[in-house]
Amino acid sequence: MSVSLLRVQLLSPMAQQLFGASSRRGLADVPTTLSALPQSVRNYVKEKANLCQPDDIYLCDGSEEENKRFLEIMRRAGIAKPLRKMDNCWLVRTDPADVARVESKTVISTADKRQTVPIPKEGVKGQLGNWMSPSDLQAALQDRFPGCMAGRAMYIIPFSMGPVGGPISKLGIQLTDSPYVVASMRIMTRMGRSALDAIQGDNYVKCLHSVGLPLKDISKPLVQNWPCNPSKILISHIPDRNEIASFGSGYGGNSLLGKKCFALRLGSILGKREGWLAEHMLILGITDPRGNKKYVAAAFPSACGKTNLAMLQPTLPGYKVECVGDDIAWMKFDADGVLRAINPEAGFFGVAPGTCSHTNPNAMRTIQSNTIFTNVGETGDGGVYWEGLEKEVDTSVGVTSWRGEMWTPHSRNQAAHPNSRFCAPASQCPSMDPDWESPEGVPISAVIFGGRRPAGVPLVFEANSWQHGVFIGASMRSEATAAAEHKG
Repeated sequence: MSVSLLRVQLLSPMAQQLFGASSRRGLADVPTTLSALPQSVRNYVKEKANLCQPDDIYLCDGSEEENKRFLEIMRRAGIAKPLRKMDNCWLVRTDPADVARVESKTVISTADKRQTVPIPKEGVKGQLGNWMSPSDLQAALQDRFPGCMAGRAMYIIPFSMGPVGGPISKLGIQLTDSPYVVASMRIMTRMGRSALDAIQGDNYVKCLHSVGLPLKDISKPLVQNWPCNPSKILISHIPDRNEIASFGSGYGGNSLLGKKCFALRLGSILGKREGWLAEHMLILGITDPRGNKKYVAAAFPSACGKTNLAMLQPTLPGYKVECVGDDIAWMKFDADGVLRAINPEAGFFGVAPGTCSHTNPNAMRTIQSNTIFTNVGETGDGGVYWEGLEKEVDTSVGVTSWRGEMWTPHSRNQAAHPNSRFCAPASQCPSMDPDWESPEGVPISAVIFGGRRPAGVPLVFEANSWQHGVFIGASMRSEATAAAEHKG
């Protein structure tokens, strides 16, 4: 396909019925040709379109009308189904080979290995990330991406991490061939025209993603209609070019490139350059009975309770807890020396199992509408089910497991995958802090470090000083969880 004359086109035959000429009214204010894009974005799209060879290119605007069409595309393709018991909620089941982050195939590429990871003793495998040389990475990408979108559409997603235009916020452009990614990025980021208009020059992170399965290469039915290429998965980060390239996986942690890839891995490097911190932390505000309010950040690994703590409903009389964010914090000292933090995300990508009205009533209220559920069980009356909802959901109506099999409480396998997720707008959480979208961020008064340690250490203890706290935080360990490929 020649991109020199390429227009930002519609999708393939099925989707053209949904995005046809009569429906373009909802997209009228979005640039409809590559020439209307900022020059640097135009160059990036042309380069990757020539590499990936999509049949069509479509620029996303993030509108509700557009979102409905993407959900309908997924419904017709058998990727997603509406949950009739809930309000605009959808269920997605993935290939069982694509259910978690793949840390062993996640790399950072720099000229000097020491820029990325400490170099351990010969024969010892390091535990603090994976490095790949630029030449090896280039060969790996060249082995994967050429022609990978043949028969598919390339979707252009302009997005902002943090409020658009904020002093700590960052912009990104993600190119993907996955409608699931588009629908999820609309929830997790500030996506659309406002983000595109804020791009000036190269002030954005370039994100390329493909499920890694050209239509012509599909020789047998997909497992649960989920396109992926597990044997070729690679999630790469190129700090010198502010680029991310992810191949082969559609799972959120590997494909929603604004999340772990941008907000944490590349964010840590951007922060080091620019004087701020990107941390795997929740942010919450606590108000005591006298009306004094303090904001706290807390660092736990995935699936260790950040979301539950961020949405805590206190039982102590007179106390109130409000959520700023449940997963990632970008922090920077302001002109007065106050450490301020923003939640760069706009949604929750939470672990479903264990979430219930007892452990997290605010999360349960949040996910009743406009939510995408991935790899949870489905009840016969069109609701959702996972381990932890035994006392709240009537399973006698029948339950279909995340693998698409009939399930009962006596089944040997679980109804939901241990890393099954809900993707819901943060604005729906009843305990969101009034300043959760403050561009300047909220002032941080304390930092909590935690993890999954069922034995050997006290449940809670306090550092003697800030210096002691840094030592404790840097030396903590935690059990592996189902959020990565080596568990669950």
